[in-house]
Amino acid sequence: MEKNNTQPWTVNVLSLFPEMFPGPLGLSLSGKALDKGLWNLKATNIRDFATDKHRTVDDMPFGGGAGMVLKSEILDAALSSVAHIPLGPVIYLSPRGKPLTQSKVEELTQKSGVTLICGRYEGVDERFLLKRGVEEISIGDYILSGGELAAMVLIDSCVRLIPGVMGKAASHEEESFSKGLLEYPHYTRPQVWEGMSVPDVLLSGHHKEIDDWRLSQSEKITMERRPDLWNEYLKHKK
Repeated sequence: MEKNNTQPWTVNVLSLFPEMFPGPLGLSLSGKALDKGLWNLKATNIRDFATDKHRTVDDMPFGGGAGMVLKSEILDAALSSVAHIPLGPVIYLSPRGKPLTQSKVEELTQKSGVTLICGRYEGVDERFLLKRGVEEISIGDYILSGGELAAMVLIDSCVRLIPGVMGKAASHEEESFSKGLLEYPHYTRPQVWEGMSVPDVLLSGHHKEIDDWRLSQSEKITMERRPDLWNEYLKHKK
């Protein structure tokens, strides 16, 4: 669902630990924007939809193996409970998902919001993902104890692009990944610190020369540190 400009960007989080939210998202820029109503956050406890006296949400995996698997009917009921709120894309934070990129972040902020499913234990029943057409996204090639921290990363990266959240509208356009490159080095006062001086070009006042220097630095850093990004940049540059 595309974004309705009259409604704030809305995040639905389904988690076994909803008390983790807003957490750090309630501070700094994202917290101020939340207080101003520039975006909304609703955290739903998946365990509330268990039907037995023990509030069971998981079970052993068919075929054996370590860990427990979140049950499809529990997740399905939890997701249905927020269907009256603009769902936007339904995303499961998973190490097997497609990598989160800046272009994906920009795409998500153009929607009415997102619904994020935070897994725990060994994972979730595959049938739930298939039935609901859930998209899987990863924030990196490593394992977390659950999807909550990954959800916060995704939310924070999106919220900062909402109009009115950042103080300077152009600032995010110069950041890492916005042009397919890592960001150039930054300097501030004092001009000399520990025997190290600010590059002369930044003191010159010549904006074209400064822009050229920053681009060359971004290219150099990207080539050295992220050859994958560098190769993609060269393709688009051609």
